[in-house]
Amino acid sequence: MAFYQLIKTQKLPATISEIWDFISAPVNLKEITPEHMGFVVTSNTPAEKMYPGMIITYKVSPLLGIKLNWMTEITHVKDYEYFVDEQRMGPYSLWHHQHKIEPIDGGVLMTDLVTYQPPMGILGALANSLIIKNQLQKIFDYRTVALEKRFGKYIL
Repeated sequence: MAFYQLIKTQKLPATISEIWDFISAPVNLKEITPEHMGFVVTSNTPAEKMYPGMIITYKVSPLLGIKLNWMTEITHVKDYEYFVDEQRMGPYSLWHHQHKIEPIDGGVLMTDLVTYQPPMGILGALANSLIIKNQLQKIFDYRTVALEKRFGKYIL
């Protein structure tokens, strides 16, 4: 079965600490997720930093307003450098999302690498080409704008 990748980079005029403190707090996920997706963290997850083994559950409506349960586990964390979340239950057959940050002149380069596989074999591949990849791109485009609103636009 096919799998797909989405790679998104963004430069932000902030410090590593500012970006890390924001992206490593599960409570902030709602702020960078489009409102129409109805994203709600449902686990009793502390607002503090992520740690390896942390389980986070959500309700999300990625398509047609249908509410889905999603569970991810934070599998790897290297403070101020990266963390990885992997789906344990949810809409994908495979979901592996690496969040990486690194210092650059005047700010931080943030890179998201999402490796995913839709369910249902050939039907999932068709759904990816028609809907899923475009929707994921729009979600990450929204995140770009939301992070620029919070931290400013990178200009160098």
